[in-house]
This record gives sequence, C-alpha cells and structure tokens, in this order.
Amino acid sequence: MSTLRSQLKAIGEFEWEISKSHEMLVPARVFGSRGLVERIDEQALNQIVNVACLPGIQEASIAMPDAHWGYGFPIGGVAAMDREEGVVSIGGVGFDCGCGVRLLSTDLSLSDIRPKIKDVMRALFASVPAGLGRRGEIVLARSEVDDLLAVGAKFTLDRGYGTARDLERTEDAGSVEGGNPSNVSDHAKLRERGQVGTIGSGNHYLEVQYVDEIIDEHTAHEFGIEHGQVMVSIHCGSRGLGHQVGTDYLPVLEQATRKYGIPMKEKELACAPISSEEGQRYLSAEVCAINYSYANRQVIAHLVRSTLSGLFPGIEVKTVWDHVHNSARFERHEIRKGVRDLLIHRKGATRAFGRDRDELPPECRNVGQPVIVGGTMGTQSFVLCGTGHAMKASFGSACHGAGRSMSRTQARRRWFGRRLAEELEREGILVMCHSWQGLAEEAPGAYKDITEIVDSVHNAGLARKVARLRPLGVVKG
Repeated sequence: MSTLRSQLKAIGEFEWEISKSHEMLVPARVFGSRGLVERIDEQALNQIVNVACLPGIQEASIAMPDAHWGYGFPIGGVAAMDREEGVVSIGGVGFDCGCGVRLLSTDLSLSDIRPKIKDVMRALFASVPAGLGRRGEIVLARSEVDDLLAVGAKFTLDRGYGTARDLERTEDAGSVEGGNPSNVSDHAKLRERGQVGTIGSGNHYLEVQYVDEIIDEHTAHEFGIEHGQVMVSIHCGSRGLGHQVGTDYLPVLEQATRKYGIPMKEKELACAPISSEEGQRYLSAEVCAINYSYANRQVIAHLVRSTLSGLFPGIEVKTVWDHVHNSARFERHEIRKGVRDLLIHRKGATRAFGRDRDELPPECRNVGQPVIVGGTMGTQSFVLCGTGHAMKASFGSACHGAGRSMSRTQARRRWFGRRLAEELEREGILVMCHSWQGLAEEAPGAYKDITEIVDSVHNAGLARKVARLRPLGVVKG
C-alpha cells in the first residue's frame, strides 16, 4: 500500500515534494533533512496534502522541518491564500492566536549570573505569573480590554510597561491593523480576567540563557548579540482570550464551509472565503488576539526587566526581537502571477523576511529579520536571520521550534517531573515549575533534535544561523 511518505520526491537536498494530483490545487512541499522527512508522521503528511486542496491556495502547501500532526493544518504548516479567491481557516492559525517569542538581551555575562542563578530564577518565578489561570500584572476594566485588543502592545507602553525600542523591535510594531473588538465575544473578554503579563502553561516558558556560540558575527552585531551574553526568552501567546476566539469561530466557519459549498478533505479544515462576512469577522477577532499576545509579552518583558534590575542595579535589558508563529496576516509577495496581497497562514511557523523589506526596522533591513527558534529546556535555542530565498521558497517563513516527536500522554508515561528537574539541575539547568505533570510533558526527549531542524532550515536557505543559546534556568507553568 502506497504511503504519502513514499510519494515524497527530492527537489533539493533539503526540499521534498508530493506532486499535485486528484483534488490538490498545488503541490505539497516539505523542508528538512532526509532523516527528518523519513521520520515525519503520516498524519502530518496527510494534513499537508489536504491543505493543498483548499480554494485559493498559491504555489504550494508548505511544511517546515519541525512539522508534526496538529488540528487541521500540521504544526509547522504554511499556506498562502489569494485575497479574492482564497479562504481563511482556524486550523491554519491554531487556538493560541499570536503565540510567539520575545528575546531580550542583557549586558550581563555568564560569569555575572552563574553564581546567582538560584536567586535570579526564584525572583523571576515570584514576579512573572506562570501556570494555568494565573492572574497578571494588569487588571483591565471592560472598556480597556477593547482598547488593548485594538492597539496591542502600544496600550501597555502607554501605561508605563516597556520602552519605545520594544515596539520598534516587535513585528508589526506590536499592533496589527484591522482588529475589531466587537467581533470578540464577551465570553472571550471575560476569560481575559487580568491575564496580561502571564506565561500560561503547556509548552510556554521563560528561559534565562547565554550565548555560547556566534555563527555569523556581522549579523549578530547588527542584532546586538555577543558571545557569553545573558539573554532571556519569553514564549507565550494570547492565553484564554485567544483560545476562546478560536472556539467561538469554529462553528461559524464550519457553517460557512457548508454555506459556500467549500470542498473540504477533513472537518478540522473548516474555513470561510476571506472576502465573506464570516471570514472578515474571524480575521478581525484573530487580529485582536494577536494584539493581545503582543501586549502580554510586552508586560512580561517589563517584569523581567524590573526583576533583573533589582538584582543587578544599572543593568540594561533590550528587546532583540518579538515575533508570532501562529497567525494569518496579509502580506505582499511576488509569485508566478506577479506581486500579490496574500493571506499567509503560519501555524507553528515563523516569519523570516529577507533584507530590504519595509516591514523591518532600519537596523534589520541590511541583514534580514531575526528569527528566534526555541529548543527545549534541556537543549540549545538559536537566533537565525531571514533570507531572500525564503521570500521565494516559503513566503518568507522558517521553523519555530523543535517540534514534538511524541504526545503529551506518552511523555507523562515515560518521565516524572520531579526526577526530570533533578536531572536537569545536575546538567546546570535550574527548572522552576507549577506542575510536575506539565514538566514531564515538556521533557526534552519528547521533542525532535533542534540542531537537525535548524541545520535543515539553514541548508535549505530559509534562514541562516546567527547564534546559539544555552539554557541556565527555566520557568514553566
């Protein structure tokens, strides 16, 4: 019996394709080393092929090297839709709209922080709320929730959380246009419940790291990264509000699929024409959730800055970059039909624009966009840089992380949280968490090899390696 994996044909050393056939409107394309492609699960490949059947999809249905099975789209999936003929799908965004990473740099060195790492992690654990349902730094009035959803991180900056540079070094300057808070349900706003400035649970984290290798000195200098420098990564999204947006609009898009007669390979790909009333409502709500996520990471960054300043008076903490990896946003791209405005779905995939794009701040236009790729709490993370080739090959997209190799249930059966924390501490990584079970689910062994994934993206030309980071301490929900 033929499998989809057997249909993958190499079109480059790190690029593979399933040819267009039957209902597919475009080919299905996978980036990765031979080893990663040979190990990708058949369910994920099936989802990549199903996405290739969606109306209005352009060029190819794309999967990154960290791709694995998800809801509707694979996690690590990218799809570009024609603005007039295409559709928008919740499966192409995920239920944590705007989930992303912010990387902070400090002027501390490894020797500065190593002797104080326990004090540092205890202070961050106390000051940055993490875990299921935790309340955050800001409690908003009902009218203020709408203001935040409309303008994103600027709302929190106006209230004294952060600096102007933070917005300059954030995708979309921390605010995506087109958000309409009236299209976000009262229940979603109720679930906000003062969660601005909280990490949440699951795979979200705050990690203190240091730069153990500079790979591209020129680009690292442009990004403000130096060897031995202490960094902080923040990985979180739009919390309960964003999840409720997805939950609210799933039945709306399921009904729209039937109403407009959209052919669909599986129920989880529920979608609506971009130009339809249903599609426009969902997109405006999704934008609000992205704006919420920007504000959330902005406040967390402020809390990190304040906490570290209390331990190391006079310390300078700057935002290197903040980007989302769960989104559907309009972007201008050149395709075979010419230059077009396309709706780019990235679900577990990061924007990786090359140089000279107007969306980038001036200091990045000479090199390309920073791409922050988180590993696991026991392995390294990477800073990459977007490329011109990515603009042609993947709509300016790259991977977002290590990608799971086993389910959370399998991980809980294999690892015990407390024992895992002890093992990591022996390796020099201090972990603080609110749930031992949640920690077991995020065991490093439950993920793919981050080095193999990043090497694949680098060798495929989607993003080039700039620096490698090693963990010192982790706060988990």
